[in-house]
Amino acid sequence: MNADNRPDAGLPLSEAEELLATAGDWDLPPDRHLRHREVLMQQIDHDSVPAAGTSPAPRRRRMLRPAVVLPVASVALAAALVATVLGGDRDPGPAVEAGSGTATASSASVTLDRIATAAMATGAAPVRDDQFVYMKRMVRENTGTFAGPVRLGALHQDETWMAQEPGPVTTAGWGRQTGKDAVMPGQLVPITEPDPVAAGIDRPTYKWLASLPTDPDALLELLYDQVGAGEDESRDQVVFSRIGDLLYSTVMPPANAAAFYRAVERIPGVTVVPDAVDAVGRHGIGITRDDPSSATRDEWIFDEDTLAYLGSRSYITHDEARGITTDTLYGTDAVIQHTVVDRYGTVPERSDG
Repeated sequence: MNADNRPDAGLPLSEAEELLATAGDWDLPPDRHLRHREVLMQQIDHDSVPAAGTSPAPRRRRMLRPAVVLPVASVALAAALVATVLGGDRDPGPAVEAGSGTATASSASVTLDRIATAAMATGAAPVRDDQFVYMKRMVRENTGTFAGPVRLGALHQDETWMAQEPGPVTTAGWGRQTGKDAVMPGQLVPITEPDPVAAGIDRPTYKWLASLPTDPDALLELLYDQVGAGEDESRDQVVFSRIGDLLYSTVMPPANAAAFYRAVERIPGVTVVPDAVDAVGRHGIGITRDDPSSATRDEWIFDEDTLAYLGSRSYITHDEARGITTDTLYGTDAVIQHTVVDRYGTVPERSDG
């Protein structure tokens, strides 16, 4: 199936689809920490203007976590996601205080190795090029304005169907949100790219991920080579965030998933949070990295017993314009279902009861 061809071609477009079809400026860029996370690249830069005579903090660009395309009219609502401001080069971050536990570096390697071992033991059937990776999440996002305080919106459902064909394609998938504070609630809308994008690090597919090295050192070397960073950006933080996007938003062979987790072990400054909580209140173990020059920090949360990925939390660590000096939660999610379907728009039955 070609993701650019709608199976309901010939039927009238919905109001949302008509809007999307006529406003190219609403399209998402092809290479932009999902994480929660990232639609509004300028927010932190806008609020953290450096003093005269100083160099402005650089912005990094990263792959978008799957999200519906947002119209300009929804920008205030979409201030949910904040770009990370980075600096320095390969500086390990210190242990940090998290929302529900103290992060420690000493156990991060052991924890990541356990997670990698658990990932290696999971079964994953190969995904065909004509299929879609389906993910259902519960999310809370910042609905505040650019200059105003963070205000977490209501918990709502977010579904995505990401195309697996090698491409290049301009429609990378489809998305739908439902519930209070959802964007375009109930509308199935395309996730588009301004230019055709082939499978790769900016549009990862199962087949592309399966082609990557499973040796963690070789994988990390490849990622440092492929992931772009500005002149003054911390490449460690950029690679850490990109790995989080890949692990969170895709289905991949177990050997590749294990290699990603073991690659994270080798990034300096990665710490473990003994008690982290996802968007629906599930407690687990958190993996995080605090970069001294970054204005935001992400936590990946794993089930304490099964070590399965549960969700994530995103914090603003500092923002002088808002008076933020300690971790302030600006986004959180919980993955409810992650599987493969033959057709976008299809909602699979839950297999776990």
